[in-house]
Amino acid sequence: MRASFQLLAAALIMGGSAAAMAANDGQARVNELLSSAPEYRQTWMGVIKKEERLPDWVINLSGASEQQMNAVTEDGEPYLVGPLCETADSCKSKRLIVAFSLDKEDAYAMLVEVPAGLPADKSPTRHATYRFLGKPDEGMQGLLQEQLRKDPNWY
Repeated sequence: MRASFQLLAAALIMGGSAAAMAANDGQARVNELLSSAPEYRQTWMGVIKKEERLPDWVINLSGASEQQMNAVTEDGEPYLVGPLCETADSCKSKRLIVAFSLDKEDAYAMLVEVPAGLPADKSPTRHATYRFLGKPDEGMQGLLQEQLRKDPNWY
């Protein structure tokens, strides 16, 4: 009986540490990813390698990232997803929604640009241009768009 209890306790501790590690993955911000693990940088460089005319903040994922990334699932696969803005002040007009697979082997993004100085009474949704990076399928495109729609300032 005592041995069973010890095995159960050990299993709970091991499971808890795995859950804590998974939860820690969600504590990252997009602008911290490339410096956190070489696999992120390698995967991201593969995504942008053939893209033309990307701004430096997108190439280096070096913009402002005030929100932590969230763990989401697309087609049964787990991803870390989060926003990145050129600057904190320009977030309404220049932002990137990024998704990395938890194994760090796949990455996708959606670059969203709205004309600067758009009057407050104009919907950014109707005036935005969207550019997908990493060749996301329809499901992943939908996931990236859904993340954008969750922003209370996006209408």
